[in-house]
Amino acid sequence: MLCPKQKQKQVQNKRMYHGIFDTHSHYADAAFDEDRDSLLAGLPQEGVSHIMLCGCTPQDSLACLHLAQQYPHCFCAVGVHPENVSGLSDDWLAQIRETALSDRANVRAIGEIGLDYHYEGYNSARQKEVFTRQLALARELGLPVILHIRDAMGDAMEILREYRPKGVIHCFSGSKETAMEAVKLGLYLGFGGTLTYHNARRAVETLRQLPLEYMLLETDCPYLAPVPHRGERCDSRMIACTAERAAEICGRTAQEIIDICRKNAMRLFNV
Repeated sequence: MLCPKQKQKQVQNKRMYHGIFDTHSHYADAAFDEDRDSLLAGLPQEGVSHIMLCGCTPQDSLACLHLAQQYPHCFCAVGVHPENVSGLSDDWLAQIRETALSDRANVRAIGEIGLDYHYEGYNSARQKEVFTRQLALARELGLPVILHIRDAMGDAMEILREYRPKGVIHCFSGSKETAMEAVKLGLYLGFGGTLTYHNARRAVETLRQLPLEYMLLETDCPYLAPVPHRGERCDSRMIACTAERAAEICGRTAQEIIDICRKNAMRLFNV
């Protein structure tokens, strides 16, 4: 439960900030089943101007598209998350392509895609196969990519050097050196609630030297809620907390950070 001061700050954040672009969300997730429609409908009145919905399977991608078609402030990305590469049907890529081509106005990226070696039992060969086929699809369709890379930065960067897509590394957790190489490849870096955590040293160091034209704000909601909401269900309004922390690190105001990141996202996703 929030203390009275935190509650007051939350209300002030809603009133103070505008033009928030949440570049990574999962509103098709079951965590939003009880209030999804009312929440999405009300976010523009609380300072959230744009939302990118990210697909994790062919079915989830289609659900994200249906939501984007309902709400003018929402767009979507379609793709297969690296944790979902096992058990895919033979026509999984055709399904992703079909969804992407069915509504180019709302589908603005391929994602979230990438590599994840965090949990035991991962199949790196299969992950690489699914990843590279989706990178090729993004190139074919002229779309940017939304990248999920966890405990697999070396392999992922090797592949990205080959394909050189436009896109964003979501929830960036690599080194400063990797961040600068990613920027040289033309990739943006996404920062969310983890930037506010006490152990976010690498993210803080990266943001201090990152050219701000390559920074994006995100939530990954319903996951990774920022302090002081850690442990709660996250939603796009909580980007205010991340923007305030980024402002402290960068020597800017939170609204300046929000404005810069919105312009960056609009450029990347051709909004």
